[in-house]
Amino acid sequence: MCNQARFLAGAIFSLGLVVSGCSSVPYDGTSGMTDSNVRTSIYSTLDSTALVYTNPAAGAPADDNPWRWAGFVMHPIGVGLDYVVNRPLYSISSTFPRATGYTNEDAMLDAYRQR
Repeated sequence: MCNQARFLAGAIFSLGLVVSGCSSVPYDGTSGMTDSNVRTSIYSTLDSTALVYTNPAAGAPADDNPWRWAGFVMHPIGVGLDYVVNRPLYSISSTFPRATGYTNEDAMLDAYRQR
């Protein structure tokens, strides 16, 4: 009973520290930011490993590279080409496996990999 009370008291104290940690900081989220340097960030300031193990370019602003917009425009075209060109070729090759080089040995290896 005493151990449970200590655990509960420790949990409540820890939760209180976590919840009240940022409440005393007078930060409105916009201080020091102008329109030219506003960055969209996917990182949490409390996650110390986020900036170590991830790519910093992932949090870059959307207008930093003109090729990004070309990718946004070309993506639906690429998906359409996938459905018009690639998928029919995949269905044809699955209909005639010997003509495309898919043998019984490949089927055996695929079945072995799925285990």
